[in-house]
Amino acid sequence: MNYAIITGTSKGLGAAAAQQFISEGMQIISVARTENNDLKQSAADAGSGYSHYSCDLAAAEQVLSVFSQIAETVFKDAEMVYVINNAGVIEPIEVTGDLDVPLIQTNVHVNLTAPILISNLFLQRAKETDSKVVIANVTSGAAERPIHGWSVYCSTKAAVNMFTMTAGLELEQNGSKSRVIAFSPGIMDTDMQATIRSSSEEAFAELQTFRKFKESGSLRSPEVVAGALVKLILADTLENGKIYKVNDLL
Repeated sequence: MNYAIITGTSKGLGAAAAQQFISEGMQIISVARTENNDLKQSAADAGSGYSHYSCDLAAAEQVLSVFSQIAETVFKDAEMVYVINNAGVIEPIEVTGDLDVPLIQTNVHVNLTAPILISNLFLQRAKETDSKVVIANVTSGAAERPIHGWSVYCSTKAAVNMFTMTAGLELEQNGSKSRVIAFSPGIMDTDMQATIRSSSEEAFAELQTFRKFKESGSLRSPEVVAGALVKLILADTLENGKIYKVNDLL
């Protein structure tokens, strides 16, 4: 049995990736605070196995509880397990000194802590059951350069990259058959982009540039990006710890 476990499936890249996996005949496990009913129906129409787990990724205890349940299910009969740590938040968009403390905490928990906890748990279970897991951590170009107003987002995504590279190095040195990579999806036409465009120039100096991305039609659809991601991880030629960029894949 092949499973695809995807966080942030309620919309955007997560929903589009799940749709791609359905077309590949995968067993889909959706993880988000709210269920995507269109995704559920698509799986039913295709005759694909589907289950949804509600989870607040900002709550570490909830992440461990939910993903322990998922692991208990999938590792009973899994041949391949794909984990897409896709869920992410951009807020707070604000200059340092004016950052909202609860938003800082949520950003760190969702963007960084949750992917680490999930990766750690699934690699542990894969080792115990002699299974193969492929983990893709969704990152951002913001991990590679400072962006005015995005200090927390840049920092968490940079940390995701370093975690991915380090975990990949460890898997290689241990001779594991599992893989961990990061995937940078570029700029997409999603709700996150809408949130960015609704900020102020005082909080985000590149506001007009991002508004022009939308106006000029420069934003890729989540479906196009999801197609590149799914094709990448199903090709079975992944380099452990590598950060793959969508611009190099399309």
